[in-house]
Amino acid sequence: MGKGLLIALLLLCAWQSWAQDTLQVSKDKISKDSTIVLTDSTFEAAATDTALLKSYADRYDPRKALLYAAVVPGMGQIYNKKYWKLPLVYGGFIGFAYGINFYQEGYTKYKIELYDNLEKGLVNDGDIDVDAGDVYSTGNYRKLVDQYKRQRDFMIILMAGMYLLQIVDAHVDAHLKEFDLNPSLQVSVKPVMEQSAMLGNQKGFTIVFKF
Repeated sequence: MGKGLLIALLLLCAWQSWAQDTLQVSKDKISKDSTIVLTDSTFEAAATDTALLKSYADRYDPRKALLYAAVVPGMGQIYNKKYWKLPLVYGGFIGFAYGINFYQEGYTKYKIELYDNLEKGLVNDGDIDVDAGDVYSTGNYRKLVDQYKRQRDFMIILMAGMYLLQIVDAHVDAHLKEFDLNPSLQVSVKPVMEQSAMLGNQKGFTIVFKF
């Protein structure tokens, strides 16, 4: 009876040891398989994101955006699908065009009046054409002509600047399109304090980009 009980205990211990080894091997196999699957998934996801970013960037060529904006103002913004910028672009052009026209009309008007005074011999700055009912002297007409001409030229410069600005905006916006799709991009602003023997204490901010 005692010998049979001893044999049963030995068999039970041997079975438990075999079961533990089998379970450990199964766990190791599952862990290895899971690692392989996870690695494959990671590479597949990375490849997919890279291909998606490349495809997304190819759809917005900065050179095309620049060319479109140079040929037709606002076309670069349409190419980049930034339709909300169109009122700003065309509103700016309309405003500057109105200013150019306004000052050009004033320049033409007062230049004619000035030439009329000069033809009548009213060449001094204080001379006034009383017969025509003028309230401005020849000197006043000279100042008005110069003023309206200067303002007209300034408006032309502003319109040219607006034209160049919308070209630069379209070009840069096309370059930054891929950041709209990249969720890993993080932008943060951090305060900076530095102490230098030459410059002393310096305070400021730094912009950090994380990809």
